[in-house]
Amino acid sequence: MLQSDQVTVMLPVKDLERARRFYEKGLGLSPGGLKPDGKFVYHLGGTELALFPREGGTKADHTAISFKVDDIAKAVKDLQARGVQFADYDLPGLKTVDHVCVLGSEKAAWFQDPEGNILCLHEDIN
Repeated sequence: MLQSDQVTVMLPVKDLERARRFYEKGLGLSPGGLKPDGKFVYHLGGTELALFPREGGTKADHTAISFKVDDIAKAVKDLQARGVQFADYDLPGLKTVDHVCVLGSEKAAWFQDPEGNILCLHEDIN
């Protein structure tokens, strides 16, 4: 029933204009447009990302969105050139090298948007 339907990821933001600058200039997403209910959308493959203004935003301690990429090292380098700052970790079971951590069958790298949402890049390892 739901398998062929579009998924919309809802991401609360305190400052919609600041968030839009990050997603468009920092991540290079093409704007989809402002909806009558105040959310701003981006279309990514079969997914819609909707930024919606929320006073105080939100603070999740987990990854809100993970973008699957073919070459994580290249994606990290490209986003850094756009001003995105990646997190580094040195914890038991979670250590990044050049911002990338190997987790079982995938590689991952994390960063935050200006609203404090945790975002991730991930690459499947064959």
